[in-house]
Amino acid sequence: MTDSNTCENFTRSGLKLETVHQESPRSDVFRKRATKPLLNQRQHQKRLTWAKDKKDWTAAQWSKVLFSDESKFCISFGNRGPRVWRKSGEAQNPRCLKSSVKFPQSVMIWAAMSSAGVGPLCFLKSTVNAAIYQEILEHFMLPSADKLYGEADFIFQQDLAPAHTAK
Repeated sequence: MTDSNTCENFTRSGLKLETVHQESPRSDVFRKRATKPLLNQRQHQKRLTWAKDKKDWTAAQWSKVLFSDESKFCISFGNRGPRVWRKSGEAQNPRCLKSSVKFPQSVMIWAAMSSAGVGPLCFLKSTVNAAIYQEILEHFMLPSADKLYGEADFIFQQDLAPAHTAK
């Protein structure tokens, strides 16, 4: 894997990604990815406390939980952007470049799910703020809870994003 067409060979050779991962430590080929911490220390501690509080919950208790979250999905390149395999020094090799767009198309979706089933997807046209979130709760979460739980008690679980807890 030392020829100048490394990028093209990886994509056209039919190699399995697992093979590339296994062989890459033995060569100078690497995959680039930018990372950032997902949780700060306070958030980490809150989630750990939440998990410890619920570690002994029964299936019956978990069956009463309606989980919700929203996520942005990038349509153009998946959620992580375009990726290429390349060797050191090949950063500007045209065979190792993929075209990109400055603002890739994406869609924001909110959903709720539980052991009783799932609610409808809510396709959002803007970022979520307190007013948008209240509309989501009124028009999507409450009808979902009615459909999934009827008159029974349930616990609504969301991730405490700032828009979810704004006054």
